Amino acid sequence: MSLEDCKAVSDMDYDTLYNEFKWDIPEYYNFGFDVVDKWAEDRTKLSLVSLHGDGSKANYHTFYDLKVLSDKFANILLDLGLKKGDRVLVILESIPQWYVVLLGMFKIGVVPMPGTVLLTSKDIKYRINSAGASMIITDVNHVGRVERIAAECPTLEHKMIVDAPVMEWLDYKDEMEKVARELDMDRVEPTKTTDPMLLYFTSGTTGNPKMVLHTHSYPLGHYVTAKFAQSLTSCDLHWTISETGWAKAAWGKLFGQMIVGAAIIQWETPGRFDPDGLLKAMAKQGVTSFCAPPTVYRLLIQQDLTKYNLKLRNCLSAGEPLNPEVIKVWKETFGLDIYDFFGQTETVCVLSNYPFMPIKYGSVGRPTPGHDVRIVDDEGNEMPPGDEGNIAIYLGDNRPPGLMKEYWKDEEAMAKAFHHDHYFTGDRAYRDEDGYFWFVGRDDDVIKSSGYRIGPFEVESAIQEHPSVAECAVVGAPDPKGLRGTLVKAYIILVKGYEPSDDLTKDIQNHVKETTAPYKYPRLVEYVKELPKTISGKIKRKDLRKESE
Repeated sequence: MSLEDCKAVSDMDYDTLYNEFKWDIPEYYNFGFDVVDKWAEDRTKLSLVSLHGDGSKANYHTFYDLKVLSDKFANILLDLGLKKGDRVLVILESIPQWYVVLLGMFKIGVVPMPGTVLLTSKDIKYRINSAGASMIITDVNHVGRVERIAAECPTLEHKMIVDAPVMEWLDYKDEMEKVARELDMDRVEPTKTTDPMLLYFTSGTTGNPKMVLHTHSYPLGHYVTAKFAQSLTSCDLHWTISETGWAKAAWGKLFGQMIVGAAIIQWETPGRFDPDGLLKAMAKQGVTSFCAPPTVYRLLIQQDLTKYNLKLRNCLSAGEPLNPEVIKVWKETFGLDIYDFFGQTETVCVLSNYPFMPIKYGSVGRPTPGHDVRIVDDEGNEMPPGDEGNIAIYLGDNRPPGLMKEYWKDEEAMAKAFHHDHYFTGDRAYRDEDGYFWFVGRDDDVIKSSGYRIGPFEVESAIQEHPSVAECAVVGAPDPKGLRGTLVKAYIILVKGYEPSDDLTKDIQNHVKETTAPYKYPRLVEYVKELPKTISGKIKRKDLRKESE
């Protein structure tokens, strides 16, 4: 794959693109050397814009800056005795050091384990001991959490802090000032595409987080994420709203964007989400491409969007399916569709809408090039259009490079996910006659009521269209009268200015009846102030189901 110019994929034929696309996977590959250092040959090429404070100030890093800094950091690790395959837990905000330490690790084959800044001492201990991590890199906010459990982590040898000197901790700034600038390649063992590169922990909604192990082929898989799903070019400035501990950061703030040469923008420790500040910063910096979860878009459309002079040409959403109503409101204001796409921590983008293909509101689109995505039953038999089944990737002889190598040290999870020549995502959907996929929900979240199977997302989308609703979640709950077995129950957060009432409940229920099939409406409605969520922001429907029992 070559580094591309500024021409976006806007006039392609989907079927031709999909059928002719082929992966080119070399034996040896290293994202740091083969992508970052390649772009760094042009010492002026912008790579990273880091906003801080109220968003009015920014630091700018070229690819050359990141090359030099990551080489130095790789030297620090080598001097400490770290070697290819060693694991390091990284807990940092959206700051430039996150890029420096990850790129430095990639170059010498050390395996970073990105973690959200919301991790507790218990979470940190679990991750270090599960992976046998030898080092942790974090900031002053997490020193206390680490110190409380460090003595219980026998493999932990090194602790580094990036923003303030602390006794018995390595100081990032001090180490970077005294280390050699040039990376001695004689000390670097080449990385094969099959070597371990990156370790993510899933959000753990159904138990302890699983360890998702990706290899050095993983960035290559994100070429399709950036080039086709996000339609990025080397002339774009792209902003993905994501904390650095989530796999979404790998999707939208690192691999694919750098491969195609797009610049990335981030906001350092913005604190409380500020929709007005975000929109002002997008306008000031000239952001051309934007990706955010549905919750962010719902907050943004509550602003007076007409007062922001945005230069956007492409907008996307991922993380959870996007409600069609949000897409419609956004387009009415900016004339831009929001392109929904789908994937997991275990994969790259495997389903997407594209600017060169008609959009169907509510659909997560069609398979990305290089991915044979199907709707299958539990034995891997493909389902006909319109029938609900498992979202699965057919493997055959062409395993895509962006698919994880394994759930590390978890044979049970591997057996559940990989069987009958497919990788089973654990999500359910159906495919229409035109090949578009329609998300139904996680397999465990599908509601079985009075002989019907009801996907929570469709009901949530309908509820979300009601003007009184800010956010909602739908689960199955026992029928208190014992007549229907399981009922559809909605937990609803109201927009400011609305108050719960029987009349409002009936109005929402009637709206859902009219928007979807009558049997799908929520017979039970509970108004709440907040919804339980994972540290990655996804609704924990399991907790709501348990609460409803």
